Amino acid sequence: MKPSKTFILTFFFLTAFGATAALAAPQTTCPVMGGAINKEIHVDYEGKRIYFCCDYCIGEFKKDPEKYLQKMKEIGQEPAPIAPITDEKK
Repeated sequence: MKPSKTFILTFFFLTAFGATAALAAPQTTCPVMGGAINKEIHVDYEGKRIYFCCDYCIGEFKKDPEKYLQKMKEIGQEPAPIAPITDEKK
């Protein structure tokens, strides 16, 4: 029995869109308190920049960074990568 073209196309699109949906979104919420982030309040951790709603949350994050990184992952957000610093002039 041959699979129908409709079945094959449906499988293809579901697979493609499922992979896209699995990608994490940029961070918009504080991993500690869950409020909106302030881009001026952040910490750099393992090559990533994590934003917070207030200075208090930075202290809480530093106590257990992996806990809060996991929390971000669970809500589908990821920290921003830090751009490498170079001495090259353009």
